[in-house]
Amino acid sequence: MYTTDIDMKSHIESRITQAIEVVQGLSSHTEDIAEISRAIIHCFEQGGTLFVAGNGGSAAQANHLCEELTGRYRTTRPALPAHCLCSDAVAMTCIANDFGWEQVFRRQLEAFATCIIDEHEEQTCNDLLLVLTTSGNSANINEALDFANDIGMMALGLLGRDGGDSKSKCAINVTIDAKDSAAIQDGHHVIIHAICETIEQWVLESIEND
Repeated sequence: MYTTDIDMKSHIESRITQAIEVVQGLSSHTEDIAEISRAIIHCFEQGGTLFVAGNGGSAAQANHLCEELTGRYRTTRPALPAHCLCSDAVAMTCIANDFGWEQVFRRQLEAFATCIIDEHEEQTCNDLLLVLTTSGNSANINEALDFANDIGMMALGLLGRDGGDSKSKCAINVTIDAKDSAAIQDGHHVIIHAICETIEQWVLESIEND
């Protein structure tokens, strides 16, 4: 229990200060965020689906990104194919029970990812996987990244701390070097909205040019 009102306010101010520091630091990641946005736009242009995954608070953020794209961000426009791998509790508990928690995202990718075999018997995948993790060391995230890489699906990451094992598995990543998970997620949320800004602008420009 807080002994004084001042003590409570100091904790709130500390939380705000950490968030401000992380968000201000995102300016150094502008090009990486743009690259992630370009990759998602290219995925949609090729008829692919964006798959998004995370655990805990990152799962909520993954869900948030997908609903912004399938629903709307600011402007009413065509729905975009974004699938959150952590939104189906029934599927996740089934997979976890039968195959282990580390398989909850990989197994869904096995079910939903679309691969194309050309006349030369070469496999390509126009889908894309974006993961959110504050540590980069979640087994279920890294299993999904391994599967994406195995089938030729581009893998992207919004990561934290030093990026963990996930960093080397992502073709493009933004890694927020902070110790506090809440601060990392503050940064990830700003990135999510920046991605939505660029994608929605692309959609509107495409409609205008048709």
